[in-house]
Amino acid sequence: MTVEELYHLMAAEMGPQPWLRPGTPWAETPVEIMLGAILVQNTNWRNVEPALLNLKQATGFAPAALRQLTAVELMPLIKTSGFYRRKGAAILSLAAWLGQADDDLAALEQRDGQQLRQELLAITGIGHETADYILMYTLDHGTFMVDTYARRLFDWLGAAMPKTYPAFQKRVLSQFPLALTDCQEFHALIDEFGKQVKTDRDFATSFLAGKKLVV
Repeated sequence: MTVEELYHLMAAEMGPQPWLRPGTPWAETPVEIMLGAILVQNTNWRNVEPALLNLKQATGFAPAALRQLTAVELMPLIKTSGFYRRKGAAILSLAAWLGQADDDLAALEQRDGQQLRQELLAITGIGHETADYILMYTLDHGTFMVDTYARRLFDWLGAAMPKTYPAFQKRVLSQFPLALTDCQEFHALIDEFGKQVKTDRDFATSFLAGKKLVV
């Protein structure tokens, strides 16, 4: 089974995923999604929601308002998400980066995706996964996200993948270049599958049991 065949099989079995579609909670604005991508690192969404609510009340998710906050003012707002010093620094750096582009997300979307990715990775606290999430869901640049769920699924399917994030991603995209909407849908399918199928025993009774992936 190829990566493309895996995608279509999952789509057929699981149906369309409502991942960050209009109306999805905490996905009303691109900046809100960016902040959520940082806050959810090393925690679960339950701990992120209070932090986002605090930020919404304090700033309305406006980058200019975020830039007016000091680190001391920001940290209590996001404390429930954990690692709040590091995440606070990342949020302030992200807001500064947006300010360099005059907070013009439409203009950022028109720029080269790889250049944007490198700029995001240069922000302390933003790694490969967070950068790709921001690119894919707020700046309309598609890619393949190598998160924990993806690694576990490919392992279950017997695919010997590179250990590093960039090499894993490159191998997948070289076999199956994805349009933006397909990138978003594939990521949502993989993550939803991972939330439902948590153990080897679960996988053995899933619709992917016995399948082998060739990448």
